[in-house]
Amino acid sequence: MPRLAVRRDFLHSSTLLAVAGIALIAAPHGQRSAVAFELDADRDAFTPSAYCVGPDRGLVEASYVFIDNLSGLPTNNYPELLIRQGANEWWEWRFGVNYGIGSQGNVVTSVEVGEGTLDGSTLYESSILYGFKLATSHQDGFLPDSCFIMEAATPTYGDVFGTVPVATIVAGWEFWDDWRLDSAIRYAYSEGAVNWFSRWSPSVVLRAPVTERWEVHAEWFGSYTQGLVEDTQRPFFSPGTHYSITRNVEIGLRVGWGLTDEAAPFFSDAGIAIQY
Repeated sequence: MPRLAVRRDFLHSSTLLAVAGIALIAAPHGQRSAVAFELDADRDAFTPSAYCVGPDRGLVEASYVFIDNLSGLPTNNYPELLIRQGANEWWEWRFGVNYGIGSQGNVVTSVEVGEGTLDGSTLYESSILYGFKLATSHQDGFLPDSCFIMEAATPTYGDVFGTVPVATIVAGWEFWDDWRLDSAIRYAYSEGAVNWFSRWSPSVVLRAPVTERWEVHAEWFGSYTQGLVEDTQRPFFSPGTHYSITRNVEIGLRVGWGLTDEAAPFFSDAGIAIQY
């Protein structure tokens, strides 16, 4: 059997096991309690949290991302380190670093690494991220919790150069039993293999607590380019879960599948968040 087919069979088997685990976690466990351990990490899903970390509080987030690209080599991203430091109740500072290896860029997390090379060769990039997050409203009836994130990613080594500005608007509502519906729209001005282009990334996620430590979610998000020689449309469906080991440590896993022929067939994202 060809090596590519073996790899895809392995990924599909791993995906089924992950989904089965998420379904088991989501099974009823009696009455739900409040999510007392929630850290509001931004990397739990593609859609960021609608909250800032708060004054005199910090959050360190990191993850490893694998993307099974349609052609060429897979993409591997790590550590996707993000440090969020609260300045007050409505403002936080953000700083991060990342290293990416792959042939098709990265469109499943908030890390921008261009759109990849035209010939399918490997793309390398290390980058730093810096910016801020501003809380703009708190939920009051139909008025949502909302925030604005302004960041920039600057390559420090690799095949792609030029600072990438990224702006994100997030809005969310809390419903019964601490369920949440969050949505976001992200805009990035990125460097491609030939020219700079715009990337629009809408998303929506439904989050449901299972216990005070467990939460599961289901998400749709997409990446839509504007300005490339051949623009791409890459929507994804992605279930996920996270578990709070302590009040200050949280681990999470999400997987996803591309919904069009242009999107990567599968990705996985395993991460951790530590509050200090």
